[in-house]
Amino acid sequence: MKEKKERILEYCNLGIIDYKEAWDLQIKVFQERLNNKIEDTLFLLEHNHTYTLGKVANPNHLLINNRQLKELGIKVYEIDRGGDITYHGPGQIVGYPIIKLSNWKEDTHEYLRSLEEVIINTCSYYGLKADRKLKYTGVWVNDRKIAAIGIKVSRWITMHGFAFNINTDLNYFGGIIPCGIRDYYVTSLQKELNNEIDIEGAKKILLDEFLKVFGYSDVIVREKDFYLLTQEKIG
Repeated sequence: MKEKKERILEYCNLGIIDYKEAWDLQIKVFQERLNNKIEDTLFLLEHNHTYTLGKVANPNHLLINNRQLKELGIKVYEIDRGGDITYHGPGQIVGYPIIKLSNWKEDTHEYLRSLEEVIINTCSYYGLKADRKLKYTGVWVNDRKIAAIGIKVSRWITMHGFAFNINTDLNYFGGIIPCGIRDYYVTSLQKELNNEIDIEGAKKILLDEFLKVFGYSDVIVREKDFYLLTQEKIG
């Protein structure tokens, strides 16, 4: 019987980083993973105020004009993930896993459900019951969405990922129809627990749950500069 190879995850906390900078970094790290030059990688981070429109997004789901966007300091990007429009901003943990599914399960549906499980388990750690909703991707607390998920998978390697509202200013969701869903509201861990959450502590819990759900045997912690100073070298 062939011995199963141990799987190792490289992890980096990027702190607060501009959306375009993180997107460019994902593209370069994707190429490195494709060429087997690095292990599976997970970035956890926060963005400045940003709206992103996925490949199937309806432009009408952006409800404010260019003047208002400028006044609010919100950048807008059309990107290559699935899904509609969403918001990223301070107080929200964004996760970008760049992992080779052929070393785990070549099943995008199972991958989405597993990302949801990571967030559901993290909510449970805080004593909050969260779950899935049959018709929609993401994580919900009753009828309130606490995390959005939008991914891209190419040659069985993943990009983009999840956005988990921790201490997020939910007012910024008022400028869009989040994920194109009109019938439900968004929420955050802070709102549900009526208490501000230590965001660095939440990242540690998310990382632990990610390692467990995806079956990694070990993790290598990388510093931000390891990626940012080698971007020209990568790819």
